[in-house]
Amino acid sequence: MRLIIAGTPAVALPALDALAASRHELLAVVTRPDAPAGRGRGLVRSPVGVWADERGIEVLTPRRPSEPDFLARLRELAPDCAPVVAYGALVPPAALEIPRHGWVNLHFSLLPAWRGAAPVQHAVLHGDELTGASVFQLEEGLDTGPVFGTVTDEIRPTDTAGDLLDRLATAGADLLVAVLDAIEAGTARAEPQPSHGISYAPKLTVDDAQVRWADPAFAVDRRIRACTPAPGAWSTFRSDRVKLGPVRPIDDGPELKPGELLVERSRVLVGTGTVPVQLGEVRAAGKRAMPAADWARGARVAPGERFE
Repeated sequence: MRLIIAGTPAVALPALDALAASRHELLAVVTRPDAPAGRGRGLVRSPVGVWADERGIEVLTPRRPSEPDFLARLRELAPDCAPVVAYGALVPPAALEIPRHGWVNLHFSLLPAWRGAAPVQHAVLHGDELTGASVFQLEEGLDTGPVFGTVTDEIRPTDTAGDLLDRLATAGADLLVAVLDAIEAGTARAEPQPSHGISYAPKLTVDDAQVRWADPAFAVDRRIRACTPAPGAWSTFRSDRVKLGPVRPIDDGPELKPGELLVERSRVLVGTGTVPVQLGEVRAAGKRAMPAADWARGARVAPGERFE
């Protein structure tokens, strides 16, 4: 089939690689416009845009997919189908109707669970044991379309959102190619999503990433892993914000107040609403990430000091 692929971040690249290696023809990619980034705030191409540039594939960057010029170019290209992986914008009805097989979306949850922008982060945050990826027919509703197929994956006790997303991106890429092959062959069957088990996964904000030390240790652990690598879990020490890497609950640790720091020879513990957690990496403002013990020595953490 002739395809136009919509995606923006690096998580879409495994699907792009898989589709490029398939028998389908890539006509163009659709991605978000170049955006300011870095200290100089210069305009930076999205990872999907860079991928396409390197291969000489046309890149379409509408500010909104409803723009007349974009819709006109889409009609000129006349794709058979338009797969989507983390594009980052809603596709309007005028665009949905152009490919003869519509748009199909690779979503990183087992729908109808965790519809929305951050399904993997919410699966980790809420302690799910099983997740996966779904390929469904895109329609006007938020991730509501009928599902062509799924793959599943177990969430491991130490998985960060980044770890899990990397695995799902690879497994989901193979699923997406298989679904497109079936659509071309006329054997694909999309099943409506059930009306029960629906949950939503809005984007996690910087405020969501602030560690709540009064929470139980398991909840502190999940929040930090869910926010790794983005938006990055954080707390405040001596009125300055510090970024925190994944922690480990210590069931036999000493009794500490929520947020209270205890520096030992080779580890740093922090109190929670239950048992303490052992810090992993810490990154103070303007500095590189380092093991918690090195950070504590450099900061000269005094007995009784705490994260605010």
